[in-house]
Amino acid sequence: MNGFGEWIGVFLIVAVLFGWGNFGGGGGEDVRYAIDNQTTQAGLRDILLSSANNNYETAQLISAQTRDYMQSNYTNQLAVIQGFNAIQQSLAGISTQLGSCCCDIKSTLLQDKYDAALRELAKTQNEASNAAQSAYLLSTMGKWVANPTATA
Repeated sequence: MNGFGEWIGVFLIVAVLFGWGNFGGGGGEDVRYAIDNQTTQAGLRDILLSSANNNYETAQLISAQTRDYMQSNYTNQLAVIQGFNAIQQSLAGISTQLGSCCCDIKSTLLQDKYDAALRELAKTQNEASNAAQSAYLLSTMGKWVANPTATA
């Protein structure tokens, strides 16, 4: 029995030194608490690091999306400006064509009026010439009556 008691004494000394159980004022609990605390702190650090990485990645995605949106907006603005420039050039061309067209229309209308006046002049000259010829013929023939009365 004497050997068994020595082993219990050695076991108690080892238990006290290493804090097993509640021997020696709860040293084992302090070690377990320290390990748990360290594990919790490491877990929190990992969570914070993961959150920071997620925030960084989100910021990068937002930045890329904003850059793409700005590029698309810039491209759209260029297309609109080029469209307005094309419309302005078309309107300038149309304005020139309208000016030319108006002059052409005015010239055509004036030419038509001139031609109508020449036709009217020719018609009037023809009528005057016919009237003069008729008067000449009548004067050389003597008195002429269109519907003479019948003499009995």
